[in-house]
Amino acid sequence: MMKILLSNDDGVHAPGIRALYQALKEVAEVRVIAPDRNCSGASNSLTLHNPLRVRRLDNGFYSVNGTPTDCVHLGTNSPMAEDVDLVVSGINDSPNMGDDVLYSGTVAAAMEGRFMGLPSIAVSMGGRGHDYYDTAGRVVAEIIASMENDPLRLDTVLNINVPYTTYDKLKGTRVTKLGRRHRAETMVHDRDPFGSEIFWYGPIGHHASDEPNTDFTAIHEGYVSITPLSLDMTAQRHTDTLTNWLEQQK
Repeated sequence: MMKILLSNDDGVHAPGIRALYQALKEVAEVRVIAPDRNCSGASNSLTLHNPLRVRRLDNGFYSVNGTPTDCVHLGTNSPMAEDVDLVVSGINDSPNMGDDVLYSGTVAAAMEGRFMGLPSIAVSMGGRGHDYYDTAGRVVAEIIASMENDPLRLDTVLNINVPYTTYDKLKGTRVTKLGRRHRAETMVHDRDPFGSEIFWYGPIGHHASDEPNTDFTAIHEGYVSITPLSLDMTAQRHTDTLTNWLEQQK
């Protein structure tokens, strides 16, 4: 049976990770290592200046005072690591689409699995709320079952977003590309009760692309979105231009 390391960025007590554990344990052996608190927006950050402390909870999950990336690293490359076949991160309680993946701790946990040489999946709900985690859990379990005969390439992370609805209302599944968001609203300027100046992030921007093959469009139309992510960030289309610039400087 496949062995899965499960983590998230909403924290070890989040309902999303409990729901995904329940779904995945039907098709695999599942070990859960997750942050002890909500780490949304943590991206690929590591805890470098404080020791990591691991606590085993009564339900068998491991709680870590670190980031999602720390948790996956502990589960794959530390004295407490065990051999696993797949890293899964989620279920996040809101979407991770388009530019979100740059900030997402959910996606970052999956990327860390990829850095450790393992196929990895990030899972998020296409709407905010706690009502339909069972839909996402069933979708992911089905995808993982199909991977038994056709394994995921080790250089790819699957970013899955699932419409916020019941399983029977899903329109299907689409392979998508990342869409784009408008820039976020300006930061909110305020003062705390003691008079000190503070800033809060404003609301995120709305999606800026209506192309039919984006993750935003798939979710809007009721389809599961699966976006394969590559960790090679090289902008190949610009290499010729840069080479020409350098040639002109000689």
